[in-house]
Amino acid sequence: MQIDTYLTDDDLGTQLDKMRQALVVMNKEYVDPLDAADVAEEGIEGMVSSLDPHSTYIPADRAEDVKDQYQGSFGGIGIVFEVPNDTARVISPVAGGPSEEMGVMAGDRIVGIEDSSAVGLSSNEIQNSLKGEIGTEVQITVYRPTMDDRLDFTLTREEIETQSVRSPYMVDDRTGYINITRFTMKTHDEFREAASTLLDQGMERLVLDLRGNPGGVMRSSWQIANEMLGEKMTIVETKGRSEQMNRTISARPGGMLADQPIIVLVNRGSASASEILSGALQDHDRAFLVGRRTFGKGLIQKQFDLGDKSVLQMTVGRYYTPAGRLIQSPYERGEREDYYEEKFSTINQATYHLNEYRESISDSLAYQTDHGRTVFGGGGILPDYVVQPDTAALTHLVQSGLDYAFARKWFTENETDLRETWQDRPEEFQSSFEPSENMMDSFWSFAEKNGVQITENPDSVDTAERVYAAQTAQDEQAFVATRVKGYLARLIYGRGVARPILNRADPIFQEAMSLWPSSQDLAAYHKTAAPTIQQN
Repeated sequence: MQIDTYLTDDDLGTQLDKMRQALVVMNKEYVDPLDAADVAEEGIEGMVSSLDPHSTYIPADRAEDVKDQYQGSFGGIGIVFEVPNDTARVISPVAGGPSEEMGVMAGDRIVGIEDSSAVGLSSNEIQNSLKGEIGTEVQITVYRPTMDDRLDFTLTREEIETQSVRSPYMVDDRTGYINITRFTMKTHDEFREAASTLLDQGMERLVLDLRGNPGGVMRSSWQIANEMLGEKMTIVETKGRSEQMNRTISARPGGMLADQPIIVLVNRGSASASEILSGALQDHDRAFLVGRRTFGKGLIQKQFDLGDKSVLQMTVGRYYTPAGRLIQSPYERGEREDYYEEKFSTINQATYHLNEYRESISDSLAYQTDHGRTVFGGGGILPDYVVQPDTAALTHLVQSGLDYAFARKWFTENETDLRETWQDRPEEFQSSFEPSENMMDSFWSFAEKNGVQITENPDSVDTAERVYAAQTAQDEQAFVATRVKGYLARLIYGRGVARPILNRADPIFQEAMSLWPSSQDLAAYHKTAAPTIQQN
């Protein structure tokens, strides 16, 4: 197929000559010296901005990081760190990685990389300095607060897997939990390993958490859907201008979770490949979706190398759920600001004014699942059960991250004692550590210094202005204490220990745990021979 068959009014060669001439004239005649590469990049970004809102240009200095996110591995030293102020703090070394083997410990501050100070560097700057070709060496200097000393480590970079399946654990004797943070090329293998471990521990039903998962490698979402759907069930249909893009992906036999009850947690941060997976499970009545409306990204991007390591990540198709839904939010080409403004307006309506949102959806966007439930297209995936926020509760704490900010402050001030007492006792920390009365008093003082007011006068309550009733604060003391405990666990041990604690104070998770009868009803459809439904 010749490329000029796609052109309409203008000849491609003429337009390329025009762009080249403009660049030559600017470079030669502009009043100030220009960097031709910068001008060219601005031109590419301008062209891309005239397309759909999810086509992007990735400069060469960012392309490798984007590639790592999709591949699920990179050359590094194997640490998880954060930069809470001006110095990177090691949250945990990756098990079996170079840092753990050489003795880098949780709590170490990275103060030097090679011969340069690392104090004041951003997270990206530190990451770029530590990453590199597998087999090469990098020297780091850390300050260890528990020893009040500096230590030097020479570490050999190894292939480090960026885990996308986080915190699998047994909630109770029957219920497993798996969190997928994004979809990489290794996510399916990670999912199978986690699910297999939980099945060995007696899992009979699964909570699959896709909240905040922005998507990634579509194939991984298909593969995971394949583990839960019956043979020949459609997972997704893709359509585009090229013949290769027009295809239907269907499930194969032998999924390891073919008939267990499944609840999927979603929210506004669940996008793209997350919506493919949750949409397939919803359309086939395979899982019960709980949470809030998803982002609404039904466009497929493909990466095109531009020769200098920069990448054009451009939309080449659309995907449709098994029932035929396009869940892409409406957009006008080139109007990105309006697109996001309208998108988040409808997401907020679906969150806070659910009945009005449902009534606003036209009949043409209503679809039927395999067994006759009504689902909607045209903008994200609406869960089967929407957990609406309790606007009278201390929502500011969760939305602003105030509880995490306090936990970090308390941890910094008490790190030596916390590590000496609890570092090697994660299970005991989970079961027996409780924030003290003094800690909680400090929390409320911290909250008031950061704009939260607690009042004894019920007429003064205004949650929109962060003014809460004293009774509300008292009633939610245990909720706040649990979240602070969870974030302390994250700082001491990492996410694996923190997630079971934080889920105890997660309204959406807790609501989901009361909805197993609905999930069991759906699972019953799949206990016998699965229907062989294909979409045309």
